[in-house]
Amino acid sequence: MSVALCLSALGGAVLAALPGPAFTLSWTHSVEKTEWREDWRIEGGRLVLTEARVKGTGAGMEPPAESRLADGWWVWVPTVPPLERLVLAASSFTPDHTLCAGGTCRPLHGWIGGPGPSPLELRPCG
Repeated sequence: MSVALCLSALGGAVLAALPGPAFTLSWTHSVEKTEWREDWRIEGGRLVLTEARVKGTGAGMEPPAESRLADGWWVWVPTVPPLERLVLAASSFTPDHTLCAGGTCRPLHGWIGGPGPSPLELRPCG
């Protein structure tokens, strides 16, 4: 049985099932216009944040002391407990989140075929 990532309206029906168990989420900080990336895995029916990267520093986005600079990115392993779901809201000040799963990257709403509800929820399927 393969593990999939479900994309749904908040508390609603599944809009898309994406290949899992790993995915990368990226977005642009609304003030600093700096890119953030997070790598996630589905483990034990929960979402586990395995690595975070930011392409700079600034307002509310200082990398932690344990981060390291690699190829222009501040990289670290966050200490966030596994999550049942991740809720993402769209901002009119930045482009859509980008979600990479199964070797394909698309704007978040591109996985559901275009404009849709906001916020959207990511969670393990099943």
